[in-house]
Amino acid sequence: MVAWAAREFASADPGWWLTSGRGLRVGARGEDNVRPDGTLARSETFLGQGEWAPTGGVLMVLDATSHDAETSCRDRTEKPRLYAESGISVYLLIDRDTCEVKVHSQPDGVRYEQVVTVPFGKTVALPEPVGIELDTEPLKDWAR
Repeated sequence: MVAWAAREFASADPGWWLTSGRGLRVGARGEDNVRPDGTLARSETFLGQGEWAPTGGVLMVLDATSHDAETSCRDRTEKPRLYAESGISVYLLIDRDTCEVKVHSQPDGVRYEQVVTVPFGKTVALPEPVGIELDTEPLKDWAR
């Protein structure tokens, strides 16, 4: 799923990189460390940043739920709060259990004020700074 997303974002803007497993310092004061499944940023954003990078320059983060209940719960509850506190504009959650894509946007420093949910197979608009539409049809094949 992350490889599919990386291809989609690279074709939208060749200067974007969706890196997998990039360590980020998140939270209100940058005191928490997370590794999203994908981090979308300009190709030069993380140069010289080391293992745990600040979130400045991050356009979007992506997570896909796993079959591990604890990890999936963290993707749905804890991570959106941490990303919103960090000011990351867009959080894209690919939920394999519900076969839906959830786009979190408009962080207010505490939470995302807007969450748009669409079933796999529909097109979903990712707001600025990403500003593209994704056709989620291919996710149907990878959901289970």
